[in-house]
Amino acid sequence: MAEHGTEKKNPNMIKMFGMVLPLLPGMIVRFGGSFLRFKGAAKKGGSIFHRELLNQGIDEATAEKLTEEYLEGSNLMKYIQFLR
Repeated sequence: MAEHGTEKKNPNMIKMFGMVLPLLPGMIVRFGGSFLRFKGAAKKGGSIFHRELLNQGIDEATAEKLTEEYLEGSNLMKYIQFLR
């Protein structure tokens, strides 16, 4: 069995990394733009949700807590931390 420090590097992995590396800047820009649009839409949805709760007669403190819970699903950093 090969020890942890003496394993040979897989040449296919190196080739794949070499193929993906030039694509990374474009992917970062594309995903960054998508992320910003997603966060903007979530913020807009949260403010509409909050306003409608107030219109239905829910007090401000409860509406704020419910809005925080509503927006919790759009917090992508929690999902990323979960995957680590």
